[in-house]
Amino acid sequence: MLVQTARNGALRAARTTNNARLFATAAGVREKHTLPDLPYDYNALEPFISAEIMQLHHSKHHQAYVTGLNTAEEKLHDAVSKNDITTQISLQQNLKFNGGGTGSDTCPSSHSIFWTNLAPQKLGGGEAPKGALHNAITKQFGSLEEFTKTFSAAAAGVQGSGWGWLGYNKATKALEIATTPNQDPLLHLTPLLGVDVWEHAYYLQYKNVRPDYLKAVWSVVNWKNVAERYAAVAK
Repeated sequence: MLVQTARNGALRAARTTNNARLFATAAGVREKHTLPDLPYDYNALEPFISAEIMQLHHSKHHQAYVTGLNTAEEKLHDAVSKNDITTQISLQQNLKFNGGGTGSDTCPSSHSIFWTNLAPQKLGGGEAPKGALHNAITKQFGSLEEFTKTFSAAAAGVQGSGWGWLGYNKATKALEIATTPNQDPLLHLTPLLGVDVWEHAYYLQYKNVRPDYLKAVWSVVNWKNVAERYAAVAK
């Protein structure tokens, strides 16, 4: 019974990874994940987020998650082919961490959504949301100011490393603020806005004063992108 339970758990995990593009073609050839290009230059978010931070964050930290996910998937592919249940189970935390750290077009998570949630001010970064998203935020939180205050407090309170989120609850049809530790993906809500509060996202510029970073980041939040994500789910 225990062996069968473990086998079923591993098979479910393998199917989940498959949905995340473990095997990308009908021929069974796995398509490797790649680091997505930023939609702006590294210095485009200055003075709010420095070019040095953006370069290290994107080209080093995000790249490390992409590399780690590819490596873990290769090991999982090999373990599945050998019906090695023990190795399949042992890889799940690695897949969760690196998969959550990078995300994809079909599974927006952490960095895959974070880069698009930001924009230079010359391209609309920091401009207040309008229309349906603005109305929803006002209804749920009283005002945009109250929302940012509540969100920032929640994100500042993350112990260690993690993320602050604005998500959409499909069951209640309402916006919710949430936090996740480390690179854990936001699974119970549809992510609309994610703010990275790992130290590598701000320490070179803001040192250990996370609230200062959270205050500055609103000046480059791409509310148009958040509104598009909201419109796609709040139908």
